[in-house]
Amino acid sequence: MRGKQVIIAALSSLLVLGTSSTINAKTKKTDNRQTVVNVALKAANEDALTNYVYDTVDPTSANYHHYLTPSEFAQKFGQSAAYVAAFKQYLAKYHVKAAAYPGNLSLKVQGTKTNVNNAFKATYVKKKGQRSKTTYKLPGKLSKQIVAVIGVYASKDSRKQSAKKKTTKKSVSNSMLTSTDLPSSGIKPNTDVTGNAFSKKYGALKFADHYQLSNLYNKGLSGQGQRIGIIAHSDFHIGNIKTFWQQSGINTDTSRIHRIYPISNRQEMPAIANRGITNATMETTLDVQSASSVAPKADVDVYIGQTNNGATNAPSMHYATFMTAISDNVDKQISTSFSPSVEDNSIWPDKSSSLKQYNHAFNLMLEQAAAQGITVFRASGDYGRSERLNGKENHVLSTSPYQVIVGGTTLPYTKIKNDKVIQVTQERAWGDTYSLSSRKRKEGVFPGSGGGFSALNPTPRYQLGVPGVNTFRAIELLKYLGNNRYAVNKHPKVITGTGNSRNIPDVAGNADSETGYATYISGDMVRLNKKHHLILTPAKIWMVNGGTSYTSPQMAAANAVMNSGRETPIGFWNPQIYKFAQQVDTPFNVLDNANDNNNLYYTGQPGKLYNQATGLGTINFDKLYTKFNSEKD
Repeated sequence: MRGKQVIIAALSSLLVLGTSSTINAKTKKTDNRQTVVNVALKAANEDALTNYVYDTVDPTSANYHHYLTPSEFAQKFGQSAAYVAAFKQYLAKYHVKAAAYPGNLSLKVQGTKTNVNNAFKATYVKKKGQRSKTTYKLPGKLSKQIVAVIGVYASKDSRKQSAKKKTTKKSVSNSMLTSTDLPSSGIKPNTDVTGNAFSKKYGALKFADHYQLSNLYNKGLSGQGQRIGIIAHSDFHIGNIKTFWQQSGINTDTSRIHRIYPISNRQEMPAIANRGITNATMETTLDVQSASSVAPKADVDVYIGQTNNGATNAPSMHYATFMTAISDNVDKQISTSFSPSVEDNSIWPDKSSSLKQYNHAFNLMLEQAAAQGITVFRASGDYGRSERLNGKENHVLSTSPYQVIVGGTTLPYTKIKNDKVIQVTQERAWGDTYSLSSRKRKEGVFPGSGGGFSALNPTPRYQLGVPGVNTFRAIELLKYLGNNRYAVNKHPKVITGTGNSRNIPDVAGNADSETGYATYISGDMVRLNKKHHLILTPAKIWMVNGGTSYTSPQMAAANAVMNSGRETPIGFWNPQIYKFAQQVDTPFNVLDNANDNNNLYYTGQPGKLYNQATGLGTINFDKLYTKFNSEKD
């Protein structure tokens, strides 16, 4: 997740070398780069779909755990085969291919950018004082069933654009991991320690022991028979996974790791992966290391949404990658720490769909996942209530209610840092204004768990009436200075109030780099010489890091461990866990303290079950497993 304090410097850093999304007027006649566009479709009956999703995890319903296959979903909730055929026939006239994702809730459209733009009659529109957008036009019988067209982009026919291409080389270095991105704390794991001892201090057993997942290991559950899906924006080196496993005492058979490429073909991806260590490469690597070690007998399917030519934008890649994983229907738990943007219209990168339309499409897609018995996990973000550092609340896209949004905590620790003793006496919400060096404080970027209120999604039915939901207590620890920088308020004010939307996160787990996890990565580090030429230096790096990027794949892996002891998948967590949280024998440890327990803004709410810093709290997986199993099949 953007916010790996150190390494992950961009939310969806996509490595595109030597390409540009703008087109020189001289070459505007044709653009033969292959692009992927997604046409998200309406459900046949959206209200019925939502009710069915809730019914699958309601023990009193006849549809309890009656999960659908993609073909069954298509028959019940998808668009008709006739409609799909008509759409494909129309696009074929323009030499554009289309295929329905299994489930008939979306079409994957592929062709050259020129042909795709012609098929959609794409037009560049720019009104004074507003950002440009691309309008499209389709036959009425086709357009009536569309929720969003994602990824169509028509450029302005102007020679001024040729100047923009000069900026391309600068963007190369920004997407690469440079020497200045290394952990400023200098924390590295002790690699003289190996096996379980290493894992307990820096790896999977640290997570499993603290959150009682080890009790399930002792029952023989390790994820066997399960597959975990990872949604990524970059490829990775399998050797880095193997080295991490060796250090952690995990079986090094890499045949359980699988790559799927929904955007560019398999042959093109290794060349991109070999161009150096990028922010996105680092993210994918830690996602795979985290998930595969917490569930050491599960397979891991890494869906890599990455373009080799810059012709497919981030929203379209992210949607296509997610929809591929869901419609493949082989992973009953999926995690992502990537996102195409935040909930902020002013920077929304897709030109043919609005942020509201994209959110609607994403919700429908995740409802398909829930109807199929898939549990989806997403990292909440690493900068408190403002993932984009602009002084205003904004959150990682998507804040859909049909996924488990995972926040971060800090484990108890005592350290001497910067000539002062830092002591955290009990697990708390992750929001660090107290351990940073003076240099880091001057940089004005403070890490903390993503949490707050969605700008796009209403309060879901499972959150309604839960104590703490739609009320908040906050403390203005930071003041915004402008230019993506904050300073600590010497006299912070306490604020209380109410909200009225989807509350995030749902749950939380250790994500602070001060109490974090080890990661290993190797490849070429990048620096710029005095002439601004890229210099590549081979490197092998062990580090201890943090972020909700670790916690989300760990949660997905824990779900795989629980599923490995069940006959039917757990499915859609949220209605179940909010119910469990209100029971006497709750599996949650509520972090409700008002003091020294915040995500840089939102604090605990004393006596209430929920807060926007840590959600329902941390999980006792032994108890949660028992709770899930106590429900009637």
